Order: sequence, then C-alpha cells, then structure tokens
Amino acid sequence: MARITIRLDDDHYERLLDDARVRGMAPSTHIREILQRYEGTDPGGYHDRLDEIHATGIQTLAIVAKSIGSRTPEVLEEGLAEARRLLRERGLLNPAQDGQ
Repeated sequence: MARITIRLDDDHYERLLDDARVRGMAPSTHIREILQRYEGTDPGGYHDRLDEIHATGIQTLAIVAKSIGSRTPEVLEEGLAEARRLLRERGLLNPAQDGQ
C-alpha cells in the first residue's frame, strides 16, 4: 500500500483524531473513508444522499412551477428567466443550450 505524508495544523489534527476515535477506527482508516466519500466511491454514502436531496429539490420545484404556470404563466416565465440569468452568471448554464 502506498503512503502519503500531509501536514495539518494542530486543531485539524486533533479534530481528525477525535472523529476517528468516536468512530472507533484508526486515523488512517478514517482519512481513507473521507477520501472515498469525497471521490464519490462510497456506495450509499455521501454522494447518494446528495443525489437524493437534489432529486427531492427538483421534484418540489417542478410541482411549484406546474402550479404557478397553470395559474399565472407570466409569473412562471419571469421566474424561469431569472433562474436562467442566475445560472448564466455562475457559469452553470451552457449558452448553446440556453435559448436566450
């Protein structure tokens, strides 16, 4: 197994040791688990939970959009335009797919 050396400030190191101790594992094992979560290789873990949160948020927004669109389509269009503007500002909307 390969080795790596990292330097942590004292507070980070103590927090790492405390977290590992609470979980009943060696600090090196705890660090490996953190890296697996960060990389998204933990089945049923961190990334799966984020996907679930994203899916719930999307479903909720779809219901709200449908409701608003059926009552006041102009408000829905204004909201979508504002959402596109915010996404463009943050570089999260591909201009080629934007249609604006």
